[in-house]
Amino acid sequence: MKFGHEILKYRDDILRDLAKLIAVPSVCTHPLPGKPFGEAPAQALECILSMAKNMGFETENTDNYAGAVYYGTGTEYVDVLTHVDVVPAGDGWDTDPFQMVIKDGMAYGRGVSDDKGAAIVALYCLKALKDAGIQGKYVLRTVFGSGEEIASDDLDRFYTKHPYPVMGFTPDCGYGICQCEKGILRLDFHTEKGQGSCVREFQAGLAVNAVPAKATAKICCTEEQHQKLASLADQEHFKLSREGEITTILSLGTASHGAQPELGFNAASNLICLLFEVFSAEETGPLLAFLHRHIGIETEGTSLGIALSDEPSGKLSLNLGILEISETAAHASVDIRYPVTKDYQWIFETAAKAAAAFGLETTIPNRVDPLYIPEDQPLIQRLKEAYESATGEPCVLYSTGGGTYARHTNNRAVGFGPEFPGTIDNHAHNCNEQISLENFFTHAQICLEAMYLLFTK
Repeated sequence: MKFGHEILKYRDDILRDLAKLIAVPSVCTHPLPGKPFGEAPAQALECILSMAKNMGFETENTDNYAGAVYYGTGTEYVDVLTHVDVVPAGDGWDTDPFQMVIKDGMAYGRGVSDDKGAAIVALYCLKALKDAGIQGKYVLRTVFGSGEEIASDDLDRFYTKHPYPVMGFTPDCGYGICQCEKGILRLDFHTEKGQGSCVREFQAGLAVNAVPAKATAKICCTEEQHQKLASLADQEHFKLSREGEITTILSLGTASHGAQPELGFNAASNLICLLFEVFSAEETGPLLAFLHRHIGIETEGTSLGIALSDEPSGKLSLNLGILEISETAAHASVDIRYPVTKDYQWIFETAAKAAAAFGLETTIPNRVDPLYIPEDQPLIQRLKEAYESATGEPCVLYSTGGGTYARHTNNRAVGFGPEFPGTIDNHAHNCNEQISLENFFTHAQICLEAMYLLFTK
């Protein structure tokens, strides 16, 4: 290791300033004038920028969307991207979520692992370089977003006013190096005519990028059909009730992120399968018939004809996230994470053709391009060198169907740390969020070594 160990001399200062930042309950709320994510995220942004000013750095606040701290001279930038907003605390904490507590080698508090700990480390890495008088070939820029947890445009706003980096990384992921982030394609299938004779209502899902844990359907059917449904329904996952000619079915599943639908149990998809054990396509209507024929309970797009994969990023994933049917309209939203070397337009056209055969219209409400930086690129090589010199372990490359700040850099950055594979769950987004201080300061050494190598090589 060439320089990363230098961060350890700032250990007490890092923990002191992290506690200050944790104390700001920076959960995004309704926008205020000049504060797009509410009061607390703007306060957290000002808190860390004030720390940087006190260290003698040039800082900039981009309309409270994001802030930046600069070290070095030149016209090309190396960026380290973190965020200072957090998810709501929720219930079940053993400590005050907004008071950092250190106990038995662990730090507890909302944001210690996601992502305030990494933000403070990035700032102190700049300080270590500055204090040592290290000169580099670029401008090192630590960028602190304040709307990451609500998938906001905070980084997009920043980059509309500032140049993209030539290289960079975001320590808001896991080690080794996340060189691939699959493309995200959201498809809507809908119709306002030709509803089936039996489905009066169907509701499932709150977000397209989450596997629905609950779905409900109101079905007009005979007593005989009701009894058949009841006999076929797994009592663990389905609850049936009847009033007059209407059978109400509650389907219970298991939620998971839309990027990993195979880890959940889709309440909507499984309810559709139950209905088709009893009713015909004419009775259920065109949307459910299409979903049953071309999606079913699959999560890789096989029956839709879009089961793709590639060597860098693996298989396509598909999640039926939202399904809404009334007597006058029917709508379904699907979340697709597609391999980095594949074409979204072909996926869209293939799915739209299949849907059109059922009289459905297909639209794209949202799309995000994939991210892919090959292994032979200097960024990857420098990050591998930093990790391996600090840990003595090989640095693996991996892909994700999720998304990080790296997507916002015009294919110039990757996810890199701070979580280590095979270690204790940090409980990010859960109660009792925590981080091992040993792992935290190992990450700090890796982060400084990476910034040093990218800055000077």
